[in-house]
Amino acid sequence: MKVKWLGHSSFLITSNKGIRIITDPYKTSWDLKYNEIKEPADIITVSHEHLDHNNVTTVGGNPQVAKGITRVEIKGVKFIGVSTYHDESKGKDHGPNTIFCFEVDGVRVCHLGDLGHKLSNQEVAQVGKVDVLLIPVGGVYTINADVATEVSNKLKPSIIIPMHYKNERCGFPISGVDDFLKGKRNIVKMDASEVEFEAEKFPAETQIIVLKPAL
Repeated sequence: MKVKWLGHSSFLITSNKGIRIITDPYKTSWDLKYNEIKEPADIITVSHEHLDHNNVTTVGGNPQVAKGITRVEIKGVKFIGVSTYHDESKGKDHGPNTIFCFEVDGVRVCHLGDLGHKLSNQEVAQVGKVDVLLIPVGGVYTINADVATEVSNKLKPSIIIPMHYKNERCGFPISGVDDFLKGKRNIVKMDASEVEFEAEKFPAETQIIVLKPAL
């Protein structure tokens, strides 16, 4: 399976059979200057109803949308939606957030959406095994670098791919990825937007992969 970072919290995940999953499609704005998503998809996941995460109309094809607390199978892919919050006050500030966990070609993917708090042991158990973790690290609207590190240590993924951080295309008042990378090892900064994974062929030590946005 292939994982392509489109930008912000949006990824295109493509199975070996060509099933295409897009996570959290964004709406472009003056401070979110990634190019518009025109990729077609079979499935879209939406972690919460904010414009930089729920712009399903921009996605091509005729995709089915998964959102909210759910256990659903779409085109042979089983999705689990784990209920969390966009803030530390149980949603009072920014509302709910859904973590989506799903398996593609034997690779277990976890997209944290705009997670805004530490995970409880119960939430960690609900998430279960994680091969590839897609995690926000910018802070302010989501968990920051320190909490993202703690969440990563709890979930124990084989691969970590950071998302939702400040860069030349995201002008949000949040931190860049370097705050999260500081002091860590086994980091791969790719001059590409896409990476391919095979089940059970992961490094012995957790690896952080920093992708370039495709859009």
